Amino acid sequence: MLSELTANAVADSLARRETRSLAEVERAALARPAPLDALEALKPADHVKVIAEIKRSSPSRGALAQIADPAALARSYELGGASAISVLTEGRRFGGSLADLEEVRAAVALPVLRKDFIATPYQVLEARAAGADLVLLIVAALDDDTLRELFDLIVSLGMTPLVETHSAAELDRASALGARLIGVNARDLSNFELDRDLFGRLAERFPDRAIRVAESAVLSAADVAHYRAAGADVVLVGEALVTGDPIANLRAFLAV
Repeated sequence: MLSELTANAVADSLARRETRSLAEVERAALARPAPLDALEALKPADHVKVIAEIKRSSPSRGALAQIADPAALARSYELGGASAISVLTEGRRFGGSLADLEEVRAAVALPVLRKDFIATPYQVLEARAAGADLVLLIVAALDDDTLRELFDLIVSLGMTPLVETHSAAELDRASALGARLIGVNARDLSNFELDRDLFGRLAERFPDRAIRVAESAVLSAADVAHYRAAGADVVLVGEALVTGDPIANLRAFLAV
């Protein structure tokens, strides 16, 4: 499934490149104001921090929410106390777009993450051109050379890579990059099975200076508390926010 999602995302970016060249996207990326400092926004504190996600659907859960106005939802997240906003821009299975990211970027003062299946420099430049401050890199989807190339490009553009892992070996690869923001996804993207305890088993492998992000399997304040007790600095939450009261749920999560 991960290979298919990544291949489709790259194919869609190649189609966009037919009408918007690499050079044009690079010019737009470099013309953007400097990215916001996501590491500062997400740095460890005496309370858990939340990356709140704008997510219409997923292969594992199907349709979640219409989200006709992603900017309005992002403003609710900001009001509820989120520290950053994640925008799923993959269109085929998640119903997102770069236009969603652009609308969110214009609506809030928080760092914004492009969450997609990123595998090419063009996609990274698209992210910056749309206003992203962070870009997701999924270790399992990339070989070492590509992972390093994209990581370095993201950093060179002033953005922050969120390096996502799902095993001890992948977390070690993220550490070798010098990543400062590392996530452990409870959902195995090869088969979409969940393991909420995976983060706790891997927590001691995080490098000392890295911000520790727990991703997926967050539906309640108890789930946030579970991750916090295991050492998470940040939780990334989507489904619980788009299917419920985003402000009330965020405030409950932040009270953990």
